[in-house]
Amino acid sequence: MISFSNRRLTPIILVLIFLIMLGLSFASVPLYDLFCRVTGFGGTTQNASNKEIPKIIVNQDYKIRFDTNSNGNLDWKFYPEKNTLKLKPGEIHNVNFFVENNSAKLSSGSATFNVSPSPFGIYLNKIGCFCFEKQTLKPGEKKNFVLTFFLDPEVVDDSKTNEISDVTLSFTFFSSDYYEKGGKV
Repeated sequence: MISFSNRRLTPIILVLIFLIMLGLSFASVPLYDLFCRVTGFGGTTQNASNKEIPKIIVNQDYKIRFDTNSNGNLDWKFYPEKNTLKLKPGEIHNVNFFVENNSAKLSSGSATFNVSPSPFGIYLNKIGCFCFEKQTLKPGEKKNFVLTFFLDPEVVDDSKTNEISDVTLSFTFFSSDYYEKGGKV
């Protein structure tokens, strides 16, 4: 019969706890991302494929505002073709966004976004977006980016969203230097 004393067992338990905590620390980011995508937590939107496009349009109007910003280190002019859009759940919309590099040098950036109020995040479905992809512009260059999206018809049945009709979709372009330096430019 094998007998372990407390002196031998304690270091083994501590090493196991350390390994479990280390594993959880590596798993926390993907698990949090999965949680946000499933629940729409914090305004996280959904990515839709053409198979998921709704087959009905609900006759209820929502107003979407587009807010655009550039991080201070990125000298880009960034704006939507229109600041607001009226839409009905189930309708597919394309919105053009324009970006112009006002600096005298080549620069790169990546756009992030969020939805407010946050309960709408789970119902805002992107079919195509320029977000989270590195974009590079030459000095003075202008580019057009398209957001294709729809609002899921189920939004009208949710008690957290059925009284709200005004939604803001906010985009911010950050310099690629921002990401390369861990958010400390």
